[in-house]
Amino acid sequence: MENEKQTKKTARSPLALAWRKLLRHRLSLYGGLILAVLYTLMLLADFVSPYRYDEGIRDKSHFWPTIVHWRDANGSWVGPHVYNGYRLADANFEEHYVEGRPENAERIAAWLDLDPAEVDTRAYPVSLLARRGPERRLFGLVRTNRRLFGIEPEETDEDRPNPPALYLLGADGLGRCVFSRLLYGARVSLTIGLVAVAISFSIGMLLGGISGYFSGTTDIVIQRACEMMMMVPGFYLLLALRSSFDAARLTSTQIYFAVVIILSFIGWAGMARTIRGMTLGVARNEYVLAARALGASHGRVILRHVLPSTLSYAIVTATLAIPAGMLGESGLSFLGLGIQDPQASWGNMLQESMNIVNIRHYPWLLAPGVMIFLSVVAFQFLGDGLRDAFDPRTIVGGKKR
Repeated sequence: MENEKQTKKTARSPLALAWRKLLRHRLSLYGGLILAVLYTLMLLADFVSPYRYDEGIRDKSHFWPTIVHWRDANGSWVGPHVYNGYRLADANFEEHYVEGRPENAERIAAWLDLDPAEVDTRAYPVSLLARRGPERRLFGLVRTNRRLFGIEPEETDEDRPNPPALYLLGADGLGRCVFSRLLYGARVSLTIGLVAVAISFSIGMLLGGISGYFSGTTDIVIQRACEMMMMVPGFYLLLALRSSFDAARLTSTQIYFAVVIILSFIGWAGMARTIRGMTLGVARNEYVLAARALGASHGRVILRHVLPSTLSYAIVTATLAIPAGMLGESGLSFLGLGIQDPQASWGNMLQESMNIVNIRHYPWLLAPGVMIFLSVVAFQFLGDGLRDAFDPRTIVGGKKR
């Protein structure tokens, strides 16, 4: 009896063992935490971002990141606030960003040939739950015109050539907030890989399971189709298929789904071949033969008994394949064949960084590249952890599980 109780205490389900091993994989946990933060910000982009993705100030083209102050000129705590910014050029045509603080008023006025009284030296408070922009629905449910933080606009801002702005990561060439566009662009860049991999892996698993289960002529036809797909370089096929669509006649939503379909079309072959190899062994197991002897249909046997045996491998491989979908979309958008401006994606935001002069003077334009790198690395860490967690040969707590 004692041995049976001890066995019950130590026995764990495969998922419990996998979860325990995953918790011991620190890099995987860090990757998962980073992805959780990114996807949360993506979902809350309408609320967290201080501006809309298409909202810009013409006179703040390529503006520097805004400095947030917490104390006034006397050193007293007054809370977060910003000053309006001015872009000045010296005799060598080198641009400088100068805050409109009272001590800088004469310098700004001299460079811009203004009266010092005309220089905006007010401190603009950064408010929580700031009212900004038209009313919208968050998640399609809550009607609001508030954002998590921001500068509440004044009635005269629309008539001012250089109104104050809160650009945490600077502005792009059209005076749009890079930070806000990063959050909105995450909706494209972080989801397109998930959707494309979900479709391509579903196709690959289904065709691979059918190929390995039936063998014979069915196997030969499916495998020759896989080999033909794998013969063509993926990115060049991606370019060719995308170029066949007329971008001028497609909306951003239509382009999004077109890219998803293309990425799904070129990604299923490798998965199908791998699943086919795994299915060849699983299809001859006793529980599969028993299901067939009991009269179960071929479709039921494949979906209920064969493919679930390959699910752990599919989960790990899908996690590692999602970055490829992200990079595919980013590459298309970077070349102007993906998501079109003003809709934001991390790929089309990088187009301005093609000019080396822009990188030198406005390094914040590389922020989308940093986000792509961070997301890809996080997915790789998470995928490595899942692979070790689902591998029965790995060791947990000094013992093989």
